Amino acid sequence: MADTAEQVAAEAAAAIAPEEPILDTAEAEAGAAEVPAAEGGDAESVNKKKKKKKKKKKSAKGRKPIQEQFPDGNFPVGEIMEYNDDNLQRTTGEEYRARDAIMESELKELREGAEAHRQVRQHIQNWVKPGMKMIDICEELEGKSRLLMAEKGLERGIAFPTGCSLNNVAAHWTPNAGDETVLQYDDVCKIDFGTHVNGRIIDCAFTLAFNDRYKPLLDAVRDATNTGIREAGIDACVGEIGAAIQETMESYEIELNGKVYPVKAISNLNGHNIRPYQIHAGTSVPIVRGRENTRMEEGEVFAIETFGSTGRGRVIEDLECSHYMKRFDAGFVPLRTKGAKDLLKVINQNFGTLAFCRRYLDRLDQSRYLMSLKQLVSAGVVDEYPPLCDIKGSYTAQYEHTIILRPTCKEVLTRGDDY
Repeated sequence: MADTAEQVAAEAAAAIAPEEPILDTAEAEAGAAEVPAAEGGDAESVNKKKKKKKKKKKSAKGRKPIQEQFPDGNFPVGEIMEYNDDNLQRTTGEEYRARDAIMESELKELREGAEAHRQVRQHIQNWVKPGMKMIDICEELEGKSRLLMAEKGLERGIAFPTGCSLNNVAAHWTPNAGDETVLQYDDVCKIDFGTHVNGRIIDCAFTLAFNDRYKPLLDAVRDATNTGIREAGIDACVGEIGAAIQETMESYEIELNGKVYPVKAISNLNGHNIRPYQIHAGTSVPIVRGRENTRMEEGEVFAIETFGSTGRGRVIEDLECSHYMKRFDAGFVPLRTKGAKDLLKVINQNFGTLAFCRRYLDRLDQSRYLMSLKQLVSAGVVDEYPPLCDIKGSYTAQYEHTIILRPTCKEVLTRGDDY
């Protein structure tokens, strides 16, 4: 989920083997008839044995909750990377390893969410086709997430609404009820979704494009995200990370309809650190060079995300809003109407300070809530996150991973075979 420069400023101010071919009946009988009786008995007994061949057992992957797939609680470890300072002491030192062991419970929760993310996105990447409605794509993805996470109230489940922003829309778009938008062959679609266990959020995104002409744009952004991951580490300066990301991103260009466009890093979108039940926890990771001198710290979790564009490289809020989130620091605010009070109760019970969208309220059988939601936004209890758009006619792409800065190493929790 994207973090804008404007949101960061506001938060800071507020918070100071191939399968055997299946033969038809005739082929099976013919094959069996060819078996000579001399080879271990009569032909009839051999045929019976062939017919009793066991069916291959289907894998539980993607079909059962992650907890059931890994009943011992040893979820797959992400990509392990050493820190850039070549400090061997961090890898071998007794004190560092002891601090690493203390994080085991946190790591298990993060790894469970990361494995669910990998399996969900693998399903979506294989399943999505042009011509599908965006709302159907979101509901398929969210249904699979709920299944694999064994969704249970605020304890585990979906961390924020599925972003499926198209083309010049870079982030924070998901269809509201009744939206008839259809995915087209020439669309560039950013799929940004999250999972959580006890508020430990996994935030990870990729870009879908069916037309190969967009490959240079996707390559640029994927490469830039990997650059950000490589440069991240304990005591790393976020401003220097941003400079490295921009240098990588803007070394690419793309040709569309006979015109060459430089790939630009979107200057007012950032990565961010994550804390339990708080997806934007205050520290931003820029994707362009700047003067930010904040340094990353041991134990922190970061969403390293980058956005590239063929447009001006800057986004503004536009289109109908779908994303909302209760302010993490919201105290008691007197509300005038019963509708607003009732809606806040629903939000507290079902989302807490996790982001939600209008479809999620619809799913809870809420109706005629827009005025009450507007009151909560006006009162400063809930923030709205409208879609973030570059100029019309441009194309944007996004890649994102969640990492944790362990005492002994850096772990890319969401790394998969796909990206």
